[in-house]
Amino acid sequence: MTRKNRLLKLVALGAYLFLYLPLFIVIVYSFNDSKLNAEWVGFTFKWYDKLFQNREMLSAAANSLIIATVSAAVATVLGTLAGMAMHQYRLKLLPGLVLAPIAMPDILMGVSLLLFFIMLNMSLGLISITLAHITFCIGFVALSVQARMTAIDRSLTEAARDLGATPWQCFRKITLPLLAPGIIAGALMAFTLSIDDFVITFFVAGVGSSTLPLQIYSMVKIAVTPEVNAISTLLMVLTLILITLTARLYPGALRS
Repeated sequence: MTRKNRLLKLVALGAYLFLYLPLFIVIVYSFNDSKLNAEWVGFTFKWYDKLFQNREMLSAAANSLIIATVSAAVATVLGTLAGMAMHQYRLKLLPGLVLAPIAMPDILMGVSLLLFFIMLNMSLGLISITLAHITFCIGFVALSVQARMTAIDRSLTEAARDLGATPWQCFRKITLPLLAPGIIAGALMAFTLSIDDFVITFFVAGVGSSTLPLQIYSMVKIAVTPEVNAISTLLMVLTLILITLTARLYPGALRS
């Protein structure tokens, strides 16, 4: 092994430690038998027990899961159609409209959506949060699907049409299965972004409608207790489960 390769490996190892060591510390201190995260006192599961007895936290978690599921489902359908249209028709205006929410700063997006909902005299709550999440998730799904479309050989659909297949049969039996990894990757990204979003949700959430990031923020403002570490650990576990299932069911989805 050359000196250059050893140096590159050390740099890579340092980068991974920088990224994952804080997450490891969060997990470890979720089992700390102390209200303060300053030092290790002893091992305990009491913070998880307190977490599952916290009705406000459970309600916020349920809201986040519902919003993320609905947002990801709707954004996946609309984003898939948008990604296919961007690839097939090469319209100049469509990519800008679809991808603008991605490039736009979150705070600007949140203020814009808040003013729009107020202009419509719409009550702020779970519906407004869901609509906001759908808005910024569509672009991520569209990008994933568009990238996957470029890898599909159009001669396959043309051959199917020559053999008598209808456009719907071509889409259902050829295009859709080939697009599946890109669609799954986009859906997974949309779900993760939705359940993780704070800035936009902060602007469009009404009184009494809280999500998990908002609830964690309200707890952190008072004090960072191992209960916050516990919910953060469970979020990481959920993310890892989703990634593992996606990798097993659709190995190409994480490479899309």
